[in-house]
Amino acid sequence: MVPVLGRYAGLLTVGLLGLVVFGPLAVFLPLWSALTLGVLSAGVAGLALTRIAVLKARCEKLSGEVDLLSRRLLKVETGTATAAAQPQPEAAEAALRAQIEELTVEFGLLSGIVRDLTGVVTAQDAEIARLNARPVAAPDLRSEIRAEIRAELAAPAPEPIPPLRPQAAALEALPVAATRPVLPASPAARPIPPLPLPPRPIPPRPIPPRPAREPEEEAEIIRAFEGEGLEIHLQPVVTLPQRKVVAYEALARLRVGGVSTEPETFLPVLERHGRTTELDRRMLQRAAIVTRHLARRGSETMLTYGLSPLSLFEPGLMRELARMAADDPALAGLVIGLPQASWRGLDAGQRGLLAPLRGRIGFGLDRPDDLRFDAAELAALGIGQVKVPAEMLLRPASERDRLADIAVEDTAPALARAGIRLVATEIGDEADVPDLIDLDVPFAQGSAFATPRPVRAEVLATPSDGPVPPPEPEPERRSFRSVLRRAV
Repeated sequence: MVPVLGRYAGLLTVGLLGLVVFGPLAVFLPLWSALTLGVLSAGVAGLALTRIAVLKARCEKLSGEVDLLSRRLLKVETGTATAAAQPQPEAAEAALRAQIEELTVEFGLLSGIVRDLTGVVTAQDAEIARLNARPVAAPDLRSEIRAEIRAELAAPAPEPIPPLRPQAAALEALPVAATRPVLPASPAARPIPPLPLPPRPIPPRPIPPRPAREPEEEAEIIRAFEGEGLEIHLQPVVTLPQRKVVAYEALARLRVGGVSTEPETFLPVLERHGRTTELDRRMLQRAAIVTRHLARRGSETMLTYGLSPLSLFEPGLMRELARMAADDPALAGLVIGLPQASWRGLDAGQRGLLAPLRGRIGFGLDRPDDLRFDAAELAALGIGQVKVPAEMLLRPASERDRLADIAVEDTAPALARAGIRLVATEIGDEADVPDLIDLDVPFAQGSAFATPRPVRAEVLATPSDGPVPPPEPEPERRSFRSVLRRAV
């Protein structure tokens, strides 16, 4: 009761005063009392309106603050949901890296196209310059021909010769490089020496042109390739001097007309028809089956395959190989080889294609042009194996000095210090083996140890069953001279 009275004490006091004051006035002065009550009512109403306006302003302010608070809460909830829906930084970084690699590959392809276009334009410029330089000595020859024709026309003849004038008109319009016309025989005529023609420049190509074969023979090779004629043969790589098999090389063979042919026979035909990439794709698929078979048998034997240099210009093949290596760790035993010229001419796009393969499969260098191997540079590219023909290693010292910057005896140790193994290939004579051992060559390959043998069909059909493709070669009889040299 007291708090209520305290709260409304002012109103009660004003009410009592009004009753005490205006009660008698209403009796004695009713007009003035009515006027006073009206004024007081207006004042009270004004105060009430003022208070209502103040309360309304406060309500609007509170409503705005509540609205602002609700919007902030909604923003926080939206930000939380967005943050939860966003990918992790690692996934975003991987996606960005993949996009950068794609762009790098595209730029590399464009640079290769521009390089080829530059070579063609250079050849055309040289041809135009040659054609512009040829007419320098031509006016004298043309004037001599015209003089001889005029002399023949002016000479007396028993009957007119109408074909001479059209022939002279035709000679007037002949270009300089046209064939010299046949003139009527006369004692004053003398032979005109032919103009020397400079050789026509040929634009560079990644593979030197080879002579074309007969159309029927080429058609038979293409039919065999499109059919079931492609075979994979394996040739072992052995250690020296123990002759233990440590690796195999996958070699392509094409059975044409029931006869297995070497790559030198069918590879030029496939290059002219643009089928080398398909050859590499099919051979890599079979090599992957053999590599998985060796891994399931618990063998640490590696398998190498030499890619065509034209496959570097096919991004689809390299990406397919990268996906295969990423999905199957057993392909770590596969080594792809490229020519020395291809490794030296890698552009940004080709490096981008080879980058996903590094660490998942091995890289090798084969088909070298010289013995100038920079071990540090090769190791930086991820190359773990270098194959060199034995004939190049066993050349006379005068010829080897032109091919290498260091002594051949130091080539194998220099590569071994960088983790690269040297393999001598194409060894067909047993007498060359002791000389290679003297050069500290650790690995060798050739018909002197074992010839290439085909992989069994059941291994390629059902790779989960079947033995190791080719058996290790049996020890062969060696000459007494080689035994003595090895003992020394």
